[in-house]
Amino acid sequence: MSISSVLAKRFSNYDSQQSVGSKLRTKRIAPLLEMIEEVFNMHGAVSVIDIGGSEQYWGIVPLQYLTEHNVKITIVNLPGSRLPADHGPFAFVESDGCDLARFSDRSFHIAHSNSVLEHVGDWRRKVQFTKELERVSQAYFVQTPNYWFPIEPHFMTPFFHWLPAPARVWLVRHFKLGHFETAESIGDAVMLVEHADLVTNDMFRYLFKDARIVTERYFGLPKSFIALKK
Repeated sequence: MSISSVLAKRFSNYDSQQSVGSKLRTKRIAPLLEMIEEVFNMHGAVSVIDIGGSEQYWGIVPLQYLTEHNVKITIVNLPGSRLPADHGPFAFVESDGCDLARFSDRSFHIAHSNSVLEHVGDWRRKVQFTKELERVSQAYFVQTPNYWFPIEPHFMTPFFHWLPAPARVWLVRHFKLGHFETAESIGDAVMLVEHADLVTNDMFRYLFKDARIVTERYFGLPKSFIALKK
C-alpha cells in the first residue's frame, strides 16, 4: 500500500469516527448546528439543501438530533448519480449545483456544501455555483480545502497540487495516489487531475463577500476555509 493510500485511510476514512477527517468534520459542524438550532427556534422546522453531499456525511449528526429539530435535508447531486429513494429526513435530487433553477429563491433555510466547491469546474462555474447557493438559501455553510495547505486532500500527496499539470498527469498515470487507482489512460489521468481545483483564501473571500470566513487549521497550518452567513 502506498504512503498516500495510508494517509488517505488515516485522514479521510469517513466510515471511521476515529479518523482525523471524521474528527475534524465533527468539530467543523458546530457553527452549522448553531444555525439549525436558531432556525428551529424561529420556525419549528429546518430545511437544508446539501449541494454535492451524501447521507454518509450526515452520520456525524445523531438522527435523534435531526428528528428533534424537525430537519429535512435535500441532497443534490449531478444527473446520472446513483441516488437512493427518499427516506427519513432525506430527499435526493439530481441537479447541477451550478444550475438550481428547479428551486425557487430562498426556498431553503440553510444551504450546505462540504468540500464541493473545488470540484465544480473552472472559475466561471465556481462563481455560478456560489450565486445559485446564495439564491436558494437564507443562510449558508460552505467549506472547501485551502490551496496553500501542503498536502492535497484528494490525492493525499504533499505538494501535488502545486506541480505543473503535466507532472500531475504523469504521477497519476504511474502511481496509486490517495483514494485513486493508477489511471488506465492519459485521458483518465487528465480527468483525475482536473477533478479538483482548490482555491486560495483571497479567491474564497471574493466568492463569499457577504460571509464570515473561518479558517480551519491543522497543526497550526490553514487547512480549509468555511463561509458562514446567517
